[in-house]
Amino acid sequence: MSSPLLSELPKALVRIATGQSLLFDSGRFGSSAAVEIIEGFGRLSCSCDQGEAMTIAFLQSGDLWQCQRACAQAVCLEALTPLVVRPLAATGAWPGADPVQDWTLQLLRIRHLAKAEQRLHALLGLLVLRLGRRCGAWCDLPFRLSHERLAELIGTTRVTTTRLISQFRLAQLLEVPRQGSWMRLAPALVDSAPL
Repeated sequence: MSSPLLSELPKALVRIATGQSLLFDSGRFGSSAAVEIIEGFGRLSCSCDQGEAMTIAFLQSGDLWQCQRACAQAVCLEALTPLVVRPLAATGAWPGADPVQDWTLQLLRIRHLAKAEQRLHALLGLLVLRLGRRCGAWCDLPFRLSHERLAELIGTTRVTTTRLISQFRLAQLLEVPRQGSWMRLAPALVDSAPL
């Protein structure tokens, strides 16, 4: 299944279903590709020559992002929940904070923690603090990430990530409903996260 290119889309609002992606081909767009996230949560990734795509940021409603030739190949925006974006004309520099730069710094800090358990703990805490919400006795993350994706983010194997998630579940710090498309974390896990 191919992802549509930004240049092929109308300049009105674009809706992207969960699991679908929007491709920013930096060779075609240079620094002219820009979007505003209107609704939902998305994962921004960069395809590189070395293999699988690398996560560079998570975006949510209100975020503006402009392609700055971050990678040699292409950048992709994957919808983690139903996503509504508005393609924008590039303006050179956006006012305010750059969400990609902020996420890159946070993810880099997590990757420098010594143990895989600390890295997963810090990542889950960061995701909930930035993108989740408190719902009664739990903190909800409105989307689910696969064990492979979590492993990529913390620099470990899927097997190690699965083992760590099982430990969090047994300690009743994490719930991932079989039928749901979200994750639920205990506030104690979020509050005690490294970083």
